[in-house]
Parts: sequence; C-alpha cells; structure tokens
Amino acid sequence: MHASLAVQDKQDHPETGFSHDYVRVDGNRIHCVSAGAGRPVLLIPGWPQTWYAWRHVMSALATQGYLAIAVDPPGTGHSDRPVGGYDTGTVASILHQAMKQLGHAHYDVVGHDIGMWIGYAMASDFPGAIGKLALTEAVIPGLAPAPPIFVPQEDNIFLWHFMFNQVHDLPEALTAGKEREYIGFMLDKWSYRRDRVAADVYTEAYATPGALRAGFAYYRAIPETIRQNLLRAASPLTMPVLTIGAEHATKDAPLLTMQGRALDLRGAMVADSGHFVMEENPDDFLAHLLPFLEGSPV
Repeated sequence: MHASLAVQDKQDHPETGFSHDYVRVDGNRIHCVSAGAGRPVLLIPGWPQTWYAWRHVMSALATQGYLAIAVDPPGTGHSDRPVGGYDTGTVASILHQAMKQLGHAHYDVVGHDIGMWIGYAMASDFPGAIGKLALTEAVIPGLAPAPPIFVPQEDNIFLWHFMFNQVHDLPEALTAGKEREYIGFMLDKWSYRRDRVAADVYTEAYATPGALRAGFAYYRAIPETIRQNLLRAASPLTMPVLTIGAEHATKDAPLLTMQGRALDLRGAMVADSGHFVMEENPDDFLAHLLPFLEGSPV
C-alpha cells in the first residue's frame, strides 16, 4: 500500500507534553500522538482501546530518552474508518507508511492485544525497519491453535467475542444504542484493577458512529490474517522479541504463541494484572519493557 505525502495537521498540547499528528495514507487519516525525543518507539493499542492506553508508557519512555509514538490504528480513535482493509498485512503497511511520513525509517514496535497481531505483521513484512519488537496480552491468529468451543467460563470470558464479532450484521444490530454497555462489559470482565482503566475514554470513543463496525472488521478479517500468518511463519523473526503476559489474563500465552517464530525470544509476566496491563500495572510493565529496549541487539 502506498502513502500520499501530505501531513494533514499537527496540534500540540504542552499541558501534557504530547503532540497530536494526523497523516494521510491512501486518503485515510491516521492519528498519531508523540512524546519525548530520541529513538522512535511505535505503540499500537488493541480493541477496545485507543492510543490513550499508552499514556503512562509514553511518559516513561520520553523520560528515558525515547520518542514514544502511540497510534490509533485504522478504524479506531480519531483515525478514519475505511470500509475494508482490516487484515493485519494492510494495517501493518499503513502504519509503516505513517511512520515514514513522520520521518522514521527505523523504529521499535510495542503492540497490545490486536496491536500484537499488527506488530507481528509489521516485523515480518518490514524486518529492515524494526529494531525490536515487544508483544503483550494476545495470541496471534494463524500462529496459535484455535481454542475449542467448549471451555470453562473463566476462559470463555476471554474467547466468546471472537466468534460474535466475526458475525456479519448481527453485532451491529444488537449493540446499536448499547455501545457503552458492550464496551463497558469487556473492560469490566477483562481487567483486574478496574479502577485504573480509562473506561470513559474508550466507551466514548466506541460509541461514535462506525466505531464498533470498524472494531468488528478486525475480527471479520481473521481468515485473511491467518492466511498471511501461515506464510509469515515460514521465516522466523530475526530482531529481538519480548512477550509480556498478565497473571489474570493471557498468562504465558503470548510467549507460547511466539515460540519458534523468533530467533531471539524472551518472555515475562506481570503479576496482579488483568488484560489492560499498561494501565493496570504500568510500573511493572515498564520494568520489563525498558531493559529490553535499552539492551543491545544480538
């Protein structure tokens, strides 16, 4: 996918130290938020969140001499919501082009949830651009085996939406006017330290027109993402890869899904945390991420 060259807009917020940039890739606006200066680190959130999930990590990275760039992937937050193109290959290309427009040909990537899917695709499709890859709180379609249908309730609460979100039309019909309740349910059930999750920010974002439709589109693109990942898996990643799980969510599943997929792989787990680990336990998350980013590539 090729990018147009114009930067749409830039708005600084000195009260937070974050700057908001808008770039256009194939006519679609992508919202990027940056803090700090130094080696660029792209931060990709998952569903149902926005760039705001990285706010604590961004501040810490900026303090440590990095340029933190959190993005709203296509369809989320303040980015545009195209009708199609939600497979991870297309999204990976869009975000890579966005980074190039921002002036960064080489950068590190950190991905959470669906951002983990996208981060893996970026590292596989653009290996020369990405120095290090950190992946947290997901398994990757096509790399991890599909879970069974009949599982205990404590496991199903993390799985049922995969099938529901892929159904065409029905999710939109059932959630219309109930977007806040639907997103709020996910945030309630997937978090361990619920008070630390910016629920109002995300429920507001996904209550806007087209937001849930675009979120569902990532799940409806899973068959294409699986097809791509079966091809990607033939060549293990060569850059250093860190996986981080959470005690009360995926545990060691991120590490297991990447075993055999990277030549330099290490794993970690954050205790007393649910799925939204960057918000629930940012200090413990950073205790794993910062040494990884600071270390020398092998």
